[in-house]
Amino acid sequence: MSEKVEGRSGSSALEAVKWLLVVALVAAAVVGNSYFSDQPTLYRVIGVAAVALLAIFVALQTEQGKAFNQLRKDSMVEMRKVVWPSRQEALQTTLIVLVFVVIVALLLFLLDWILGGLMSWVIG
Repeated sequence: MSEKVEGRSGSSALEAVKWLLVVALVAAAVVGNSYFSDQPTLYRVIGVAAVALLAIFVALQTEQGKAFNQLRKDSMVEMRKVVWPSRQEALQTTLIVLVFVVIVALLLFLLDWILGGLMSWVIG
């Protein structure tokens, strides 16, 4: 049983080191972008993008990163299963919503106008 605890603490320590490396890479990108502010923007963007990709790669090596990547893959599979509306269906639904919004707006305007008139009549 103590072997399992030691194995987990070693794995946990390795996970912590990976996350520390990710944080260090992000910090290096931010500081490097500021430090090299006199360089052309294109070079700084390329540098920050390269460091960000490296940080993402390291983050994906962690347990949480692997779980996140699996969630991303599963969501892509689910997105393929979605039946998207046709252009005509989307247009009709949009028009129905717009008409409903206009009707509700007119009703609220009339209610506000009537209540405003009643309040001004009561107040005087």
